[in-house]
Amino acid sequence: MRRVFVDPGAPQRDAIEEAATWIRRGGVVAMPTDTLYGLAADPFCAAAVTRVFAAKGRAAERALPLVAADTAQIATHLGRLTPVAARLAARFWPGALTMLVPAPAALARDVASAAGSVGVRVPAHDIARAIAAAAGRPITSTSANISGQPATDDPDEVERTLGDRLDLLIDAGRTPGGLPSTIVDMTAAEPRLVRAGAIPWEEIDAWLRG
Repeated sequence: MRRVFVDPGAPQRDAIEEAATWIRRGGVVAMPTDTLYGLAADPFCAAAVTRVFAAKGRAAERALPLVAADTAQIATHLGRLTPVAARLAARFWPGALTMLVPAPAALARDVASAAGSVGVRVPAHDIARAIAAAAGRPITSTSANISGQPATDDPDEVERTLGDRLDLLIDAGRTPGGLPSTIVDMTAAEPRLVRAGAIPWEEIDAWLRG
């Protein structure tokens, strides 16, 4: 595994391009996000998705969350957001809100849930958004840890536990940590809270009703 140190305030373009190149080739990259470190891979490539599950040491029985550069990238690759979802995106993205949307058929099979949805958000982190933009598509962002072990904000821990299973580690120092993203299901008639997280449901609900 190659480890590249990146300035989180002014990420080097060559490092971003290297990460995107690995992703486009079916590789697995550990990258910082606005919460913890995540594993980035091409969710449209079945072999890459298999490698993510193998790196984490878990069966492909849980959907993989995605991050995107912006809402335009989501519309292009996953489908246009509904008016209600677009309203939430305008208020809470970039940020720690994951929305479950219908999964397109082009996604690798194990990325989507059994119900046919996929979680996606635009993170409040320059590096994660830049890598998705350079890769030209939304990318996976499942936590960079062995299944059953705590997720981590520490790149040293990522290298210690997963170093031999990755192609590249983008090291921007410790990430902010904190609560995971709030997950809201947008596939039904009414938005539904799936997982409480960094953004209180009451704040989301108030915005929808406002």
